[in-house]
Amino acid sequence: MFTSGEKPGKGTYKCQKCGKEISLDNDSQELPVCPVCGHEKWNKIG
Repeated sequence: MFTSGEKPGKGTYKCQKCGKEISLDNDSQELPVCPVCGHEKWNKIG
């Protein structure tokens, strides 16, 4: 599990609340707050 503001690295992440998927393209990007529901917890799925 990762939290908004962390820099977990490249990959695809899924919001734990609504299921929205986002991709981070480089290691310097921070996870955002979910743009759909505002939740801050993410699971790495790819």
